[in-house]
Amino acid sequence: MSGETITINGPDGSFSGYLAKPASGKGPGIVVIQEIFGVNQVMRDIADGLAAQGYVALCPDLFWRIEPGIDITDKTEAEWKRAFELFGLFNTETGLTDIKATIDTLRPLTTGKVGAVGYCLGGFMAYLTACKTDADASVGFYGVNIQTRLADAEFMTKPLMLHIAGKDEFVNPGAQAEIIDDLRDNALVTIHQYPECDHAFARVGGQHYDKKAADEANARTLAFFKKNLA
Repeated sequence: MSGETITINGPDGSFSGYLAKPASGKGPGIVVIQEIFGVNQVMRDIADGLAAQGYVALCPDLFWRIEPGIDITDKTEAEWKRAFELFGLFNTETGLTDIKATIDTLRPLTTGKVGAVGYCLGGFMAYLTACKTDADASVGFYGVNIQTRLADAEFMTKPLMLHIAGKDEFVNPGAQAEIIDDLRDNALVTIHQYPECDHAFARVGGQHYDKKAADEANARTLAFFKKNLA
């Protein structure tokens, strides 16, 4: 399965996205929301994997306003330094604008429903996608800073699933407790906790990759999408 680069036209300009389609050519859509390393091989592999499951997956370049085409890894100190610089420069609100444009671009290519899945920075943006866009279902993996935007949950109208790493180095136990306490009574939200896992436990090849937990989280995610995007 290999995808293609397409152009997404947003209100503030055009940017690229990696599009992967299933063998059938059609299916529900999923926006794949990047980590702080840009639209890299890890993100493209996730999109390809979703396409193999029957979804039309589109991963937008959310760093295009800072520098288009960021594609780095988590393997060197210099790349980590650049990734954290990009994270610091990223604007959440313009990022949401771009996710909305991505959903609008993707929907006509699908059978109708469009979901979103994001990781790290993308996990936070997936949470906001559930609150602030017309996505039909969203999943966030180890989202960073969700506790700062809990008030936005009142705008949520479609289901959200969150995967929380108990030993997340970027989301301390206090922040995790705040997120869980605030969202536990929201009927639209499902939270899964992975007590022994660190941040990015589902990033294949990453330092904290945990195959057992990743397989479990991915299976839960696919079941969630099957239920809500069919």
